[in-house]
Amino acid sequence: MTFSAEGRDNCVVIAGTPYVYATVGGRGFVMRARCPHRGGPLHLAGVAEDGVRLVCPWHERKTSVARMRAEVPAVRVGGRVTAVFPERPAAGGWPAPPQDCAVGLEHRPLAPALSRPSRAG
Repeated sequence: MTFSAEGRDNCVVIAGTPYVYATVGGRGFVMRARCPHRGGPLHLAGVAEDGVRLVCPWHERKTSVARMRAEVPAVRVGGRVTAVFPERPAAGGWPAPPQDCAVGLEHRPLAPALSRPSRAG
């Protein structure tokens, strides 16, 4: 699936689960826009002081950036991102979306900590 890295249509929604392109520590990746804890708006998260975890704006639960980077393989070229959404969940990860599911595009604002320019990737 290819979508915009920022601005209009920067969020792909697959079977009701939103995904956005984010940047932490100068490295970009596609992540679920909902916190695994209680579904908080993770696209509005802050970055923990250690720089390796996102902090949910609802309950301040911390989620590993490395874990999120590993979930959805993606490549950014210019302003577009191409992501490969898994057919099966990773061990211990969130469930993958069903193969026959609705796909749409939306706009989700990103927290400033997640929208800094990235290097390639």
